[in-house]
Amino acid sequence: MSPPETPAVPSVAHHAFPEPRSRRAFLGLAQAAAAAGAVAAVQPLRAAAASSDTRDELIYMSATKLAGLIRAKKVSAVEAVQACIDRQLAVNDRLNAVVMNSYARALAEAKAADKAAARGDWMGPLHGVPMTIKDSLDTEGVITTGATYGRQQFVPKKDATVVARVRKAGAILLGKTNTPEFTLGGLGGISAASNLLYGSSHNPYDLTRSTAGSSGGAGAIVAAGGAHFDIGSDWGGSIRGPAHNNGIAGIKPTSVRVPRTGHIVDYGGIFDLWQQLGPMTRRVEDLGLITPIISGPDFHDASCAPVPWVDPSTVSLNKLRVAYCVDNGATGQGATDEDTKKVVRQVAAWLNGATASVAEDAPTELLKTLAGARSKLSSGDGYAYYKRLAEKWHTENISPQRKAQMADPKLLSTAEMVEAWELQDECKSGLLAWMKGYDVFVCPVSGKPAQPIDVPGGATPGGASAGGGWPYTGVFNCTGWPVVVVRAGSSADGKLPIGVQIVAAPWREDLCLAVAAYVEAQSGGWQPPPI
Repeated sequence: MSPPETPAVPSVAHHAFPEPRSRRAFLGLAQAAAAAGAVAAVQPLRAAAASSDTRDELIYMSATKLAGLIRAKKVSAVEAVQACIDRQLAVNDRLNAVVMNSYARALAEAKAADKAAARGDWMGPLHGVPMTIKDSLDTEGVITTGATYGRQQFVPKKDATVVARVRKAGAILLGKTNTPEFTLGGLGGISAASNLLYGSSHNPYDLTRSTAGSSGGAGAIVAAGGAHFDIGSDWGGSIRGPAHNNGIAGIKPTSVRVPRTGHIVDYGGIFDLWQQLGPMTRRVEDLGLITPIISGPDFHDASCAPVPWVDPSTVSLNKLRVAYCVDNGATGQGATDEDTKKVVRQVAAWLNGATASVAEDAPTELLKTLAGARSKLSSGDGYAYYKRLAEKWHTENISPQRKAQMADPKLLSTAEMVEAWELQDECKSGLLAWMKGYDVFVCPVSGKPAQPIDVPGGATPGGASAGGGWPYTGVFNCTGWPVVVVRAGSSADGKLPIGVQIVAAPWREDLCLAVAAYVEAQSGGWQPPPI
């Protein structure tokens, strides 16, 4: 069944923010924006850079390329939006990725965008580009459930900060994508992008396989050509797992670069620095286009930092020192398979000829210790934080997965929680010291490609590691380091995508993106699914 239509509402105004030229100038702009109640982006909204994408199909080309064609008046916003709507209508019954649409409003905004373009009035670098948004992010005038019963008819009065910023840059919202309840609680033992309201999403490369989560609907519809990008959230791998399973590109930016305001699990508390928002796209170039647009303080998220964005095109690959590992030490069901190891080794071989050095090395013991601290922190209050979310939104029928965990809580004392918190920070310090010897670290996203939806434990790549290994994704939420995922290969039968993580030290998204772009050029990156 196609997702229901929501009523059209007027679009928000579009404004570009000036580029700060000094610290004093930035502070002046910040004060003015705060006084006006405005959303202040650190980065200027400028025209998209030239695209390296060679695809000509409207639904499959990169957002960067499409934006350029719209600016050159070779494609209209209406054509782009209608193409993506048609694609969603063709595939979404099988994917269950888009759970609420805003097609009527999107077409109205596209027509307005084309009229503005005819006058030479460009909204920004995403003018006319169709997008979807994860259902955990507030969207003005469009039902935003966060996949919980208490919000099943909730219509936000304003956009989340990141949504407001991409809309001001000209992007057009087509609908909301599936996620587990509060992005943190699934149905248990099946697809990580599943909930009691909408059910499970399906992988476009094999409908019996998981999309991963929690940004699983986002990953599926972007991979299938139903949107040119989405914005996901990542608390333990929720952007990177779906990017891996669905064969697309995704970025978890450095902790506190992007404001979380308007996300159903936003900012503050013991897990504050674990949660990041970032774009999910088919091409790496789009990550570099969209991430700076959504970055910078909004004067609501109390942790967000005004750190300048470094252009990935300025990176000299031949000066980079690379470390990699193919295995996290997990055994049994959590063990890394040979297809995944082969892909990581191939990436290392490509980089060996393009960078200063490549070494097989990993701070394994530090990562294992950090994983243990994270596990204690995430469950140490007996999931009371989840109960507070349910109470806030008046949800009584909560996720079965969380309900089962809350029924048998493993509570830590205050002293034990603080000790785990201190251990996490001690590991972060040790990992930074290790990273001084390298510029990037390459490793798997998960031990396997997308697994069958109904196999317990097979739906969450990297979130946990049986057999004493360290979880590939969650540890880097604890460190706060930036990570980019890009498709680098396929399963032995060629059917399922396999991504790799490219990790760098804080604020060095430029290094992650430069290496990811090189890997994408060697591997071909995203490939059209058979659906």
